[in-house]
Amino acid sequence: MSGPPAAEVPGADPVDLKFGSTKGSIGRLAIIADVHGNLPALEAVLADIKTSGVTATINLGDCVSGPLWPRETIEVLERAALATVRGNHDRWLGEIPRARLGPSDAFAFDRLTPTQVASLLALPERLDLGGEILAVHGSPSSDVEYLLEDVVAGRLAPAAPRELNRRLDGIGRSVVLCGHSHQARVVRTLDAVLIINPGSVGCPGYVDPAPPSHISEAGSPHARYALLTATAVGWRVDLLAIAYDWAAAARRAAQNGREDWARALATGFVAD
Repeated sequence: MSGPPAAEVPGADPVDLKFGSTKGSIGRLAIIADVHGNLPALEAVLADIKTSGVTATINLGDCVSGPLWPRETIEVLERAALATVRGNHDRWLGEIPRARLGPSDAFAFDRLTPTQVASLLALPERLDLGGEILAVHGSPSSDVEYLLEDVVAGRLAPAAPRELNRRLDGIGRSVVLCGHSHQARVVRTLDAVLIINPGSVGCPGYVDPAPPSHISEAGSPHARYALLTATAVGWRVDLLAIAYDWAAAARRAAQNGREDWARALATGFVAD
């Protein structure tokens, strides 16, 4: 499980999760991302994590934005006290004036306290886990850049191997954790860097109208997360799809005027 030597990554805050492999210890890390205010999905995932023998859990951001349960979700996350990376939506809530926020962010903003909004903005852009694992939301260079995907013909498609090497050039880590695309994937680059996207806990599909406009679809309504386990022969990665009451989440979205979210939550698809 050796990798490139650790290097300084600007903005990467070190965090002690009592997890690591660099000194021969065996640990299991739960990885969640993109909760987007889906309280029942988060509760189902956290309950499953409790049965998984994990050493620690990390959250890759985009915690509350969406037409669901932002206030209740942030309260659960505050009690869980997870190491958390700031997502682009977490940042936008604190940086963009209310009048310019998109509908999902505006819904969350109106239901959070100023202290909660400030706490999301104050989250770190990156976290460094023991010098071997780097946790980001999007890519190491941007919280709005996909790491593992490119937009092709209006959909997300896997990025070419050499492009992945370029995006990780000089990163100096053997494992990179990312979210943002809501696509659960495990990729080992040509430079032997393991990249893990756990998928989305609470939003299995979305339409991004920003150029180039595109969709992301998980293909099922399950709540997603991942387990990273250090073993004697290398890293083991489990991508989990957890059942929960997604019909209730879809009803909540519809009640709040978001039929697009309701469809995605109920099916995992946003387009026919």
